[in-house]
Amino acid sequence: MAHTPESDPHGFRRRGVLFVLSSPSGAGKSTIARKLLASDPQLEMSVSATTRPMRPGEVDGRDYHFVDLERFRSMVADHAFLEWAHVFDHRYGTPRSQVDAILDSGRDVLFDIDWQGAQQLFQIAGGDVVRVFILPPSMEELHRRLTARATDAEAVIDARMARAAGEVSHWDGYDYVLVNDDVEACYQSVRTILAAERLKRSRQTGLIGFIRSMLKN
Repeated sequence: MAHTPESDPHGFRRRGVLFVLSSPSGAGKSTIARKLLASDPQLEMSVSATTRPMRPGEVDGRDYHFVDLERFRSMVADHAFLEWAHVFDHRYGTPRSQVDAILDSGRDVLFDIDWQGAQQLFQIAGGDVVRVFILPPSMEELHRRLTARATDAEAVIDARMARAAGEVSHWDGYDYVLVNDDVEACYQSVRTILAAERLKRSRQTGLIGFIRSMLKN
């Protein structure tokens, strides 16, 4: 994926960042993602397609692209997803065309996906992908947060806790791992990571030409 988003003030361009945030449910990933999007106009959220039913207050196309199972399977067969996974009896996938459109518009892409999606995305896009995993302070604190939400039955919370253990076991598949015991501090760390990744030499596609031009003078 060789998209080159916004121009640098010095006249050369850089490759877009595919910025992945993953965490067990309840570890604070969604809160940090919302804060990032609100503070950074150069970042846009990738909206996943899903087969799960729409929940009250959700909007099709904003929260998810809601599709039926037949449509989802058709999209898989057509290679329309950059990544997809089967989670809690439903399917979730990242539409390839949407990501291309965001990068072509000059912005970076934020992904709220699990370790399976992060792995698939990395296999396709390699060095354009930056993977950040957010841990809770402890499994006990994670359970407390899930219970405090008061949105899930105990059986659902138990299933999320069981899945969380499996997700945490894949921590070493990420470039950065943060502990979210203070949401503001964790958010600032995520912002720092994104800023540094944008400045990486490997992303500056016009740097060689810029330096050659400089040395001619």
